[in-house]
Amino acid sequence: MRAGKANPQILDGIVVDYYGAHVPINQVANVTVMDARTLNVQPWEKNMLQPIERAIIAANIGINPQNDGVNIRLFLPPLTEERRKELVKKSQSEGEVSKIGIRGSRRDAIEHIKKLQKEGLSEDAAKDAEGSVQQLTDKYITIVEKHLTQKEKEIMAI
Repeated sequence: MRAGKANPQILDGIVVDYYGAHVPINQVANVTVMDARTLNVQPWEKNMLQPIERAIIAANIGINPQNDGVNIRLFLPPLTEERRKELVKKSQSEGEVSKIGIRGSRRDAIEHIKKLQKEGLSEDAAKDAEGSVQQLTDKYITIVEKHLTQKEKEIMAI
């Protein structure tokens, strides 16, 4: 998640009608970062300016494209306090999804260890393996929380 910085990936989900086919913008134009708050979209074919501009407007991403006849410039507005809080909530939910995935992997690993134990793995080896799995789980959940805290500080910084 990039907060308040121009990033070509914000256009990844937008598709353009290109001779009857729906294709991503990055397949019909070059998308570059001009500065921290400006993206430049340079279509490979001049007749694609209008369809790209319409697709960006229709995507409703909160950015108004500026068409100069050759390029389309996208000026990202500065983040408001409300938008920053929304981004923090979104990052928290993405962090929670990551932690759920880690815990799911732990559950799968422990189930596999129990299956191996039924097939003849010793109880001590099973307990050691479960302990190792738990340590890895704790380690990666801590990493996710650290990145989440760092991202929240980055988003809320003015």
